[in-house]
Amino acid sequence: MLHVGLTGGIGTGKSTIAAMFAKRGAYVLDYDELSHYVVEPEKPAWRDIVDFFGPSILREDRTINRPRLGEIVFADADKRRQLQSFIYPRLGEEYARRIQEITQKDPNAIIMADVPLLIETGMKSMFEKIILVYATREQQLGRMTARNGFDLESATKRLNAQMPIEEKLQYADYVVHNTGSLAAAEEQVEGIWNELVSLSRQKTGTP
Repeated sequence: MLHVGLTGGIGTGKSTIAAMFAKRGAYVLDYDELSHYVVEPEKPAWRDIVDFFGPSILREDRTINRPRLGEIVFADADKRRQLQSFIYPRLGEEYARRIQEITQKDPNAIIMADVPLLIETGMKSMFEKIILVYATREQQLGRMTARNGFDLESATKRLNAQMPIEEKLQYADYVVHNTGSLAAAEEQVEGIWNELVSLSRQKTGTP
């Protein structure tokens, strides 16, 4: 298999780009979706989070109130690291399980992990290639306020908690500049996908 990491900052349109790769045949594993899965009520990560942050971060149905928890951790780096220590080991276990399922079904799969904090959490060595979805800081803030309903202060706080997108460029093997039209992004994705398919064929000796 070919193991590719897809990353970017909040508000860069990473999910849209991931869907474009999925349409072309990539097996996309979304770390946000996995993070929701591993913190479902009564799972080990859920218990750790509730023990540390208290029951006030729960909704009536006992699921975690993610916006409320987000306000806490994006204002406190130590609490953010603590939260990650509860979630990331369980994420790794679930991710490995899903990788195994995919490779049993398709040994030549191109697996793409959609990981928002891929660079910040030191995961780069897990992947053979890194794709960065890029947007300007102004675009990121605009999309966060329009899409997520954040006010400018909250959006800025969340963006500042991540590595600046400009710094991430140095870690990328490929960059999708998601700063214009969807058609322009599709064209870039098509070019990158063709290169990934070529690399995959080289690995497996497929003509």
